[in-house]
Amino acid sequence: MPDTSTEPPVSNAKIVNTPEEQEDNRRRTRKVLKKFNRKRENLVPVLQQVQDELGYLPREAMLEVAEYLKVPEVDVYGVVTFYNQFRLKPPGKHSIRVCLGTACHMKGGYILLDAWKRRLGVDRGETTADREYDLDTVACVGCCAMAPVNVIDKKAEGRVSPTRVDGILLAFKMEKEKKAKEKPD
Repeated sequence: MPDTSTEPPVSNAKIVNTPEEQEDNRRRTRKVLKKFNRKRENLVPVLQQVQDELGYLPREAMLEVAEYLKVPEVDVYGVVTFYNQFRLKPPGKHSIRVCLGTACHMKGGYILLDAWKRRLGVDRGETTADREYDLDTVACVGCCAMAPVNVIDKKAEGRVSPTRVDGILLAFKMEKEKKAKEKPD
């Protein structure tokens, strides 16, 4: 019988790339860099393309970009941390977005955010150590009549309650177990 506990899937341990992942990130970053001139004004478009390729901007990718464009590493980091479009942490396999627009706020958006944080063991903007889930907030998803709304893997889920958070996580867990059983050894 599957474990149906609602304990957090993992603790909020720091995510560290293995040496193999770091080398893969460098290789994939160099592939993106080949599409650009070595001009400083290409910094933001380069970072956008690297993030599209990797899902985020790890340290080793930022170092490759700095070297390629011949800009100080701190300038690359400054741009990445200035613009909120850039991610410094890898995305999870499943993306959880909690709407905190006016309607969702009034109907318990922050309570849902707290429920997700507790269940996943991460804070807003973080990814679980197993890289299964990432959690963040959005200003509004335009589904105010269904408030409070969460966007789970790009699908809007309306009228979400803290109890439903447990159900959503349980469904993910059961699906993962099902796929594991179907996988040939």
